[in-house]
Amino acid sequence: MTGAGRVIRQAASRAVLLGFLLTAHPLTRLTAQVRDTTPATPVATTPDTSRFMKPGAATWRSLLLPGWGQAATGHHVAGAMFVIWEGVTMMMTLRAVQEERYMRQSHSESIGGKRQQVQDWVVLWIFNHLFAGADAFVAAHLQDFPKELKLEVGPGRIGVSVPLR
Repeated sequence: MTGAGRVIRQAASRAVLLGFLLTAHPLTRLTAQVRDTTPATPVATTPDTSRFMKPGAATWRSLLLPGWGQAATGHHVAGAMFVIWEGVTMMMTLRAVQEERYMRQSHSESIGGKRQQVQDWVVLWIFNHLFAGADAFVAAHLQDFPKELKLEVGPGRIGVSVPLR
């Protein structure tokens, strides 16, 4: 195995490990994290918005590292998907660059197609950052949206239900 192949494999394994670490949850809950099941008296309060992330902060996080803003706003599956696609585009870009370098050294005539492939993967890599930033911006705006909202579609009707407390 060449040195470049080894470096690419190490980078791929590190990207996958980073993806798992960013989306992992602890296997056990600490005692302070166990929910209190005692019935509380209903009190009319406004929702606590101090724990919500600002849309600009979530956007910058996802522009820096796709999936970070989604994970910070509680959209863990979307964050994991952005991390996975980031790893795919990164590794395919590195692989295409390595193949282009090999074709240049062997004076291949089809190097133009490989250059185009490198450019395509770089564009997808950049697009992933931009799309992740936009998605994090929207996710931050929808943090206080009720998760219990249900959309029901039937023959000749569309219904939306929101449970009220």
